[in-house]
Amino acid sequence: MSSTPASISPSLKIVEPTPFDAAAFAAHAFSSPATLAALFDHTLLKPDATRAQVIRLCHEAAEHRFACAMVNPTWLACAVEALAGTGIPAGVVIGFPLGASLAASKRDEAARVLKLGAHDVDMVLNIGLLKSGTKEDYEAIKQEIRAVVELAHGAGAIVKVILETCLLTFEEKLRASELALAAGADFLKTSTGFSSGGATADDIALLRGVAGRRAGVKASGGIRSLADVRAMLEAGATRIGASASLKILAEFSNQSTTSASEA
Repeated sequence: MSSTPASISPSLKIVEPTPFDAAAFAAHAFSSPATLAALFDHTLLKPDATRAQVIRLCHEAAEHRFACAMVNPTWLACAVEALAGTGIPAGVVIGFPLGASLAASKRDEAARVLKLGAHDVDMVLNIGLLKSGTKEDYEAIKQEIRAVVELAHGAGAIVKVILETCLLTFEEKLRASELALAAGADFLKTSTGFSSGGATADDIALLRGVAGRRAGVKASGGIRSLADVRAMLEAGATRIGASASLKILAEFSNQSTTSASEA
């Protein structure tokens, strides 16, 4: 970002990022089914998900070599057991889906899921504090994220901070991104998939513009087709959260087969 829009408060400091080559990253991602699959957080976060469905999710993640299998905390131990020996990590959400838990609760939840074996911890930012907009609120958000990040990094895990971009203004998206990065987040993530909207290419481009190469950007919420994935990667995403991972991968494989036969 070469300049700060006039609408942005002078007190909001945007760090000039190192450029990220989204086109090159997307081209590599689409070079084979394996490279594309490696970007997916294969996800099952429905409240009515069953043990059998979670185990199936994990088996699919291992078979297709997805980035991780992402589940709710209640199913984490089950997922860790199902993934044992596969080399595919378990991911979990905390403070989900509202982000309005006590900071101490998020910290405790993080400690517990890390002890159970979580590698990817996706936490929801406190949206209400962000919108309240005082310096004290911003500092509270940063401290909340930092507490989780320190626990995770100490356990060899990573943290993705869910901003819930559909609820934020342009300035709030910038502010949230900078707070998360300042607190040490490994990824900025668009959405829970449980609010009024999901990932958009414009939001991915915005988050990547702030992050540069300092962190990953995860697109999640409403990603159901290969075209959706292509748009997100070309905008700057480096991880895709989806429950339709198998469908998307099959679409890519079919497309690749068709292109090869027509060559």
